[in-house]
Amino acid sequence: MIKAHLGEGNIMQPQRRIAMQYIKADEALWASSMLPEGILERWFIASGDAVRAGDRIAEVRVEDALHEIVSPAAGRATIVATANAVIEPGSILATLES
Repeated sequence: MIKAHLGEGNIMQPQRRIAMQYIKADEALWASSMLPEGILERWFIASGDAVRAGDRIAEVRVEDALHEIVSPAAGRATIVATANAVIEPGSILATLES
């Protein structure tokens, strides 16, 4: 959403509102697991990359199963959790600015 406001010298300058959301490890990945944690195996993107909704961005291992993490929306992703990090259900993996 772009809002205009009066800036210095009464020149109209656009002001952009940025929405941020978290990309988390879905708790459903642990539905049939006995272990309380998983491993963030790898990233398919670099921090700062632009992504689209549905893009594959990371891979998480819970016990012997690999699960893809996809972007919930379009925007610029900033990685928070490093590759090979131990993660728990609901862990924040990255932020997404749209």
